Amino acid sequence: MIKFQGLVPSTFVLLLTLSLCSAENDVFSSTGYAQIECLRVPPLEFAGAAKTAVDLVRKAGALVSKFDKKFGNSRVGHAILDCLDLLDSVSEELSWIISASQNPNGKDNSTGDVASDLRTWISAALSNQDTCLDGFEGTNGIVKKVVAGGLSQVGKTIQNLLTMVHFSSKPKPMPNRAHKTTTGHSGFSKFPTWVRPGDRKLLQIDGLSTAADAVVAADGTGNFTTISEAVLAAPDYSTKRYVIHVKRGIYVENVEIKKKKWNIMMVGDGIDATVITGNRSFIDGWTTFRSATFAVSGRGFLARDITFQNTAGPEKHQAVAIRSDSDLGVFYRCAMRGYQDTLYAHTMRQFFRECIITGTVDFMFGDATAVFQDCQIKAKQGLPNQKNSITAQGRKDPNQPTGFMIQFSNITADTDLLPNLNTTATYLGRPWKLYSRTVFMQNYMSDVLKPEGWLEWNGNFALDTLYYAEYMNNGPGASLDRRVKWPGYHLLNNSAEAINFTVAQFIKGNLWLPATDGNSLFYTTIEAQNYRLIFQIKPRTTSLSNGTTFQMEQTKNHAIEVYMQPKDFQA
Repeated sequence: MIKFQGLVPSTFVLLLTLSLCSAENDVFSSTGYAQIECLRVPPLEFAGAAKTAVDLVRKAGALVSKFDKKFGNSRVGHAILDCLDLLDSVSEELSWIISASQNPNGKDNSTGDVASDLRTWISAALSNQDTCLDGFEGTNGIVKKVVAGGLSQVGKTIQNLLTMVHFSSKPKPMPNRAHKTTTGHSGFSKFPTWVRPGDRKLLQIDGLSTAADAVVAADGTGNFTTISEAVLAAPDYSTKRYVIHVKRGIYVENVEIKKKKWNIMMVGDGIDATVITGNRSFIDGWTTFRSATFAVSGRGFLARDITFQNTAGPEKHQAVAIRSDSDLGVFYRCAMRGYQDTLYAHTMRQFFRECIITGTVDFMFGDATAVFQDCQIKAKQGLPNQKNSITAQGRKDPNQPTGFMIQFSNITADTDLLPNLNTTATYLGRPWKLYSRTVFMQNYMSDVLKPEGWLEWNGNFALDTLYYAEYMNNGPGASLDRRVKWPGYHLLNNSAEAINFTVAQFIKGNLWLPATDGNSLFYTTIEAQNYRLIFQIKPRTTSLSNGTTFQMEQTKNHAIEVYMQPKDFQA
């Protein structure tokens, strides 16, 4: 469909509107399922496959529950409890998928981009059942084998669901700005567009305690003395914001915001003023999943001005400070402090801005679709002879939309590592799973990084299936001369390649986040045969002669830039 918009100052805009994934004319078939263009199969077939997956998950859950409470507080016992929770999450995610196939315009469609939503939820379901198996790492015996057997068909069925959904790829323009190595952007609205104006006001006014729904204060001056109590009191499946103000103080507790707690907004009094701290670790018997000091699964979670930390130390191995499964979750001006596995961006779509993230081994890991902007990423001193790896992204299927994108951030050494840069090697990342995907764009990279840039996981594992890329980074650690030569490593040469990893494209941030730059540009696409044309309209100032003198007059107009890329290019 082609629309013409009227004349606007200095330009005539031709707007091409493409509907890549929607309910076809909002017409429902006799089966009760919308004719969804983003599906490769009939909606009835898709929903049937999802229901089959639900049945398999239910059977797997019944199998795992037979071992419940038989292993006490051991690592196997924790892994079993993890599995039961994770399979519950898989069931709920599959229910969202079925609901969306029945009613694409329903309330469970988080962004309005049905393809993005379906692929996100299916991917999360796949990752959750995989995490169930990861929990048995370091254990032996029949339980691990029985659970693996029970989940085998579940994984295959969910992977098949992913193949039934088309890729939704609507490239957005790259921000037109120079490298940035400090935080703060005048063009950035501090909160997502889906946070209503009244909610934004609540977060920005002084005296938040009087406006919050709940106040947590360790000194007893609030409604609650612990964060967990305040979370428990929040309404279930709320479509409205529920604001919890956590006052200045140190809160020694392991907080869990479960999947039914929607739209919680947690606001502290500042980084290192409001601190949530714990010390669970793998060495002390916890699974990586359950070691988190703070864990959130409820959709639409927003955190601001809080420090999340795990103090277990490098000798305790995996010790998560924060784990997030919140779809459309945002962390703004927060600190995540730890050593190994500090930040577990486990599943779903997430956005991190102006955060401080510190650690040693794989300290930004998981299988979320996550964007990190304007963050301070600091490698710490770990164990003797230990190598630091900043990221360990866990994409296991090539059809998953997941990956990490780090942009406009500073990558440096923390103070404890500075004296040991020559003896402690630090790398951008390593491939945790077969199709690991991570992109670094427009960051400052200090000399903390080794010239190779990236680290193997185990020999040649995933080196030809991973997707690692760099684009327009600067600083002493950004030199590409000695970077790895793996088949899966890419140097992005222009914005036409890089736009697929921007906020708007990668996490569909244009639908649920504000513009992250004041120079956001209009774009559209046209697809023909095997190629896609990407049109960008950019403002520019041109000097023109008035025709009678040699004087030049400045006039503002627009230029159109056109890029071409293969249709099968997948972000």
